[in-house]
Amino acid sequence: MITVHHLNNSRSQRVLWLLEELGLEYEIKFYQRDPATMLAPPELRAVHPLGKSPVITDGEITVAESGAIVEYLLDQYGEGYLRPAPGTAERRQFTYWLHYAEGSAMPLLLMSLVFGRLPDQPMPFFIRPIVRGLADKVRRVFLGPQLTSHMDFVESQLAATGWFAGREFSAADIQMSFVLEAAQGRGAVQGRPHIQQFLQAIHARPAYQKAVERGGPFAVASLASAKA
Repeated sequence: MITVHHLNNSRSQRVLWLLEELGLEYEIKFYQRDPATMLAPPELRAVHPLGKSPVITDGEITVAESGAIVEYLLDQYGEGYLRPAPGTAERRQFTYWLHYAEGSAMPLLLMSLVFGRLPDQPMPFFIRPIVRGLADKVRRVFLGPQLTSHMDFVESQLAATGWFAGREFSAADIQMSFVLEAAQGRGAVQGRPHIQQFLQAIHARPAYQKAVERGGPFAVASLASAKA
């Protein structure tokens, strides 16, 4: 039996959704974030040394990292579903977006989160103006333009094909969902109708709704504050 070690409001929601799309049986072990730090609880370290989510166990096998979990589940149970055929342009796009989500997009969103919160952290009063000025400059000069560039890039992809790996829904769309929900939570998808249409389409999928039902409340607007 597959067990999803599920952290509330986290990337592990995508794993539940993928399992629902594949029609697989699974069980959920729930973990709650520390309300003060928003970090995962130390109990997750008993499953994986880094104590992060998502993590799944499948018998004696433990798999961590969203992309690795997606590939494992598709390799073991997908039977060709939710992944384009090898050697096709769609498969190359699938692989790209599967890794882009965590390799390029999420670090940018997390940096934006960190620098946005930095001025509010405890510090001597005389340092606060310096920290605030530095954080504002990083956000204005680097993070803001980069986020705009990335969201424009994503918008152009969805404008061309509607989905991330061609014109058919795939696990690449599941992988990219958290990125765009987090971006939406930070107000970064305004004025980008194809991203908004994508979010409406995935939220309407029965498997997505079932995953939310089983995984518990999923506060989309709060996703930008997720750290694990």
